[in-house]
Amino acid sequence: MKDPATQEITKASQKVGNSTEDLKVFKACNREWWGAVSEEDWNDWRWQLKNRIQRLSQLESFVSQLSEEERNGALLSGSKLALGITPHFATLMDPSDSACPIRRQVVPNIEETQTSSWEMADPCGEDSHSPVSGIVHRYPDRVLFLVTDRCASYCRYCTRSRLVSNASGYDFHPNLDRQLDYIRKTPQIRDVLLSGGDPLLLSDSKLEFLLKELRSIPHVEFVRIGSRIPIFLPQRITESFCEMLRKFHPLFISIHCNHPAELTLEVKLALTRLADAGVPLGNQSVLLKGVNDDVDVMKVLIHKLLMCRVRPYYLYQCDLIAGSSHLRTSVRKGLEIMDQLRGHTTGYGIPQYVIDAPGGGGKVPVNPEYILSHNDERLVIRNFEGKIFEYPEIPDTCSEKKSCQNISEAELV
Repeated sequence: MKDPATQEITKASQKVGNSTEDLKVFKACNREWWGAVSEEDWNDWRWQLKNRIQRLSQLESFVSQLSEEERNGALLSGSKLALGITPHFATLMDPSDSACPIRRQVVPNIEETQTSSWEMADPCGEDSHSPVSGIVHRYPDRVLFLVTDRCASYCRYCTRSRLVSNASGYDFHPNLDRQLDYIRKTPQIRDVLLSGGDPLLLSDSKLEFLLKELRSIPHVEFVRIGSRIPIFLPQRITESFCEMLRKFHPLFISIHCNHPAELTLEVKLALTRLADAGVPLGNQSVLLKGVNDDVDVMKVLIHKLLMCRVRPYYLYQCDLIAGSSHLRTSVRKGLEIMDQLRGHTTGYGIPQYVIDAPGGGGKVPVNPEYILSHNDERLVIRNFEGKIFEYPEIPDTCSEKKSCQNISEAELV
């Protein structure tokens, strides 16, 4: 017997709408192009992987109005980052609009071949912080554990495009034994993030092996998985898979969703299964031109994420990956969006806007200016409405405690 969420999916169909009201609605994907496919096959994640759009001929048969920029980009995709779009995610694309926010994320574009002088193959400096192939140790107490170079679909702005899909000849082959050995021998590591590629493309048994090995290391307290599988391939999140994850708490999963249309009924069901299995969920978005660089779109996105029991975690300024300038917004635009979110929607749902400092400097929070001035006596701050307030500064030293008694109540300036 199907659960209520699955029954709801079978009654609806999805096309990306233009209004924010339409984007608020959870809809099922529109399977019209795959109408001859059985429900059993459609809901099989392995079938989804085998039937990805991977060639220009497939893309042209699905997208009725492919632009010249997209067509030429698809022809060259094999030399930079492979073309790969799951049937589920492909159903969300508008086949007649090259400006479709879903298409912009996964359909290659010839502009990817245009590289600015400040763009890099490895913008986060991961290779220079890699003591063992497949391990990135950039922060003192945590490591990035790369377990595969494959993804269900390939994001055109991928910060690891040098590595994933092996289109550029990076030839990454994880050595899990050596990677695990480095973690075992490095006691300051308390936090491990599984990434890639996408770790959830591993079989249940292989992922279970990795989680079991990590949990056997005494100094590893915290394990995270970074994945876009719940968005690209929600069929992968089976009940048996979630039961396996239950054995390895505390276990966190960070998903990657950029636009509210990605949050379909199928995705909501997958996220519900993960949350019901006790997995805390966070979302990491990338600010992208023509995708989510609009405060109304961003607001709908964070509201839908909260309804899926996912906490908006990070909003990334697009990394300086080579060939991504056509998708990059200004930092000014990002700050403007954040300024219009704070105080205007649920505080629990506001992500931290960050820039991954070029060359390996790590994540740097970027915020609108709320502190207008600050000295030994007071702060002058503004709120979301633009009103100005004064807050008294409290001395930090014990010898000055007496002066604290004379501080008056904060007043509106």
